[in-house]
Amino acid sequence: MEFAVESSLKTMKSGEGVRRNQTLICAPLMSDTVDQMVDLMLKAKSKGADIVEIRLDHLKIFNPYTDIEKLIKVCPLPTLFTYRPIWEGGQYDGDEKSRFETLQLAMELGADHIDIELKAAHEFNDFLHGNKPGKCKVIVSSHNYDSTPPVEDLGNLVASIQAAGADIVKFATAALDITDVARVFQIAVHSQVPIIAMVMGERGLMSRVLCPKFGGYLTFGTLEAGKVSAPGQPTIEELVNLYNFRLLEPDTKVFGVLGNPVSHSKSPKLYNEAFKSVGFNGVYLHLLVDDVPKFFATYSSMDFSGFSVTIPHKEAALACCDEVDPVAKSIGAVNCVIRRPDGKLVGCNTDYVGAISAIEDGLLGLHNGSMGNSSPLAGKLFVVIGAGGAGKALAYGAKEKGARIAIANRTYDRARELADLVGGQALSLAELDSFCPEKGMILANTTSIGMHPKVNETPVSKEALANYMLVFDAVYTPKITRLLREAAESGAKIVPGVDMFIGQAYEQYERFTGFPAPKDQFKKIMEN
Repeated sequence: MEFAVESSLKTMKSGEGVRRNQTLICAPLMSDTVDQMVDLMLKAKSKGADIVEIRLDHLKIFNPYTDIEKLIKVCPLPTLFTYRPIWEGGQYDGDEKSRFETLQLAMELGADHIDIELKAAHEFNDFLHGNKPGKCKVIVSSHNYDSTPPVEDLGNLVASIQAAGADIVKFATAALDITDVARVFQIAVHSQVPIIAMVMGERGLMSRVLCPKFGGYLTFGTLEAGKVSAPGQPTIEELVNLYNFRLLEPDTKVFGVLGNPVSHSKSPKLYNEAFKSVGFNGVYLHLLVDDVPKFFATYSSMDFSGFSVTIPHKEAALACCDEVDPVAKSIGAVNCVIRRPDGKLVGCNTDYVGAISAIEDGLLGLHNGSMGNSSPLAGKLFVVIGAGGAGKALAYGAKEKGARIAIANRTYDRARELADLVGGQALSLAELDSFCPEKGMILANTTSIGMHPKVNETPVSKEALANYMLVFDAVYTPKITRLLREAAESGAKIVPGVDMFIGQAYEQYERFTGFPAPKDQFKKIMEN
C-alpha cells in the first residue's frame, strides 16, 4: 500500500483528526466544463477527499493540452484521470488513438494516476512503447455491470489485470445479493498488490465502506447524494461522518441493520456516533438483505458481531438463531441477533420493551402520572395493526400489561392466528374503520404503511381515529406520519415511532458493546 502513504499523509497533516487507515477517499468529478471541474476540486478538498477522479469523458468542450495542464496545476489534491469509453460505461465515443494520446499527455504533465480499462490495456501499453513516467501510477480497471463472478473467476481477473501492467488493480462488479460482497472481500484481503474492489448497487454498500478493513487502496465518495459515477456510491460526508471511515481498521467489528427496504433507517447514525464517542472499535451499516439464512451463513466470522433486524426479516432471523430468549420465542420474532465468541447466534426481542414503555409513558401523561402500581394499559382495548414480528411483539407486551387485544391485518387469517395466540379478537384491515366496540381504545400501527416515501398512506380513516385515546405508530420516517397527524387532529394522544426506536436501541447497544447505553446522547441524536 506504499502508493497511498504520500497522499494520505498530506491529509493527516491537514488537521482532519484521528486517522487509523491509509485507504483514500476519491471524489469522482463530472462536469461539462473545465471551470466547473476546478470548482468541484475545491469542494472535494473542503469536504475531506484525499484524491479526485477527473472524468474527462464528461467534458463537453475539451482542449487536451491546455485543459489537462490547468487541471493538474490548480488541483489541491492528488489526481486520477479517467477517459471512460461508452463500451465500458463512460461517455467517450471517439477513436482509441486520440484517447490514448490524451491519457499519455496526462501522464507526462504530472497526473498522479491514470485509469485504463483491461480491454484496452495491452493496446495502450504498445502505444506507450514503455515510456511511462515513474510518478504516474497506472490503474487497470474492469467493470461488470451484470453480476459478481465466483471467487475463482475474480482471482483470474485480478491475475489478468496484473499481467496487463497494473500498478493498482481495480475491478467493480454488480451486487445481485449482499452475499456477493463476501467474494470481493476474500479477493481484496489476500491481494499482494494495491487493489480497488467495489461492488455496485445498494446491496454492495459494504464493499465501499469497509475498504479499510479489507485492505482497499481507495473508495469513491461523491460530493452530493445522487451525483454518482457508479451505482451505490455514498457521499464523502456519509463515509466520514456517518460511517466513521477514517477510524476503520482490520480489527473493526461490523454491526448493521438487516431489512428490505433499509436505506431509511436512522440506526447507523445512532450507533456510529455512540461508538465513536466511547472509542468502541465498531461500525454499523445499512444491510439490504433478501435472504436471511444465506446472509448469516455467508457472514459467519466473528468480525460480523451483531445485527438489528427490521421489516420483513424478524421471523426469518429467529429461525437462524442457535438460541432465542424466551420472550422472543413466544413472540416468534427477533429484532436483535448477537454472535457470541463461540460463533453461536443468539436472538432476542427488544421491540416490545421500547414500544410498550413509550405507550405507557404517553398514557401516564394523560393521567398526570398517577396510576398506582398497575400499568396504565391494564383493562384497555389495545388494537394492533399488523401481524408480523413487530405486531406480535406489541400484542404480547400489551397482554402482559393486562390489556385486552384486537389484531387487524390485511389478510384476516394471519390476524386470526395471532389473535388466537394472545387470546384476542381478529379483524381484517378493511373492518378497522367501522370497529368501535368502545371509546378510549389504544391503536398501534406496526406495519410500514405511511413510511417514506409513501408518506400519504394511512392504515385507518381519520373518522375512525376519534374512538382512540392514544395512537402509536412504529414508523419513524417521517417522525410524524399521516396517521399520527390525523390522530392528533382527532384529539388523541400520539406516540411517535422514534420513542420506541430509542427504547429498543438502548438494550441493543448494551448487547453489542458491553457498555451502558448513552441515553441522553441517543435522545439528542434523534432530536436532530
